[in-house]
Amino acid sequence: MKDDDFERVYADHAQGLFSFLVYRTGDRALAEDMLADAFERALRARHRFDRRRASEKTWVYAIALNCLRDHQRRTAAEERALERTATSTTHEQDHPLDRIDKRDSVRRALEILTAEEREAIALRYGADLTVPEIARVTGQPLTTVEGRVYRALRRLRNELA
Repeated sequence: MKDDDFERVYADHAQGLFSFLVYRTGDRALAEDMLADAFERALRARHRFDRRRASEKTWVYAIALNCLRDHQRRTAAEERALERTATSTTHEQDHPLDRIDKRDSVRRALEILTAEEREAIALRYGADLTVPEIARVTGQPLTTVEGRVYRALRRLRNELA
């Protein structure tokens, strides 16, 4: 697909795809981010587009659906990590409000991490993947993933201390 063709695909399908993403997410800002991500992925993969396999619309919607699924997986992994952290730090004698405070503290601490660090922590503790498995899943070098997990844990410890 040539650059001119890609611009036409964007012009023809961006508004409809945005409406679809707003409908699916219920969040306009998130839908905007996902639309940008979908078209970034499409731009990178435009040389693999094959008109014999799918129409342009089908192709770009499939990419957007993958973005949506990726986001849902990341969100679910982050939530599982938060639940595990909250569960592992609670004691029988804890008051319910104390547990809420602890969970909120962990959530705020996670917000100081970069997106890559949050993803690494979510994959490590939410999805219960090993560091080598995370490297394979993300396509990142093992040393990069090790560094992200180490830095993220250090930042979390400092924030929660």
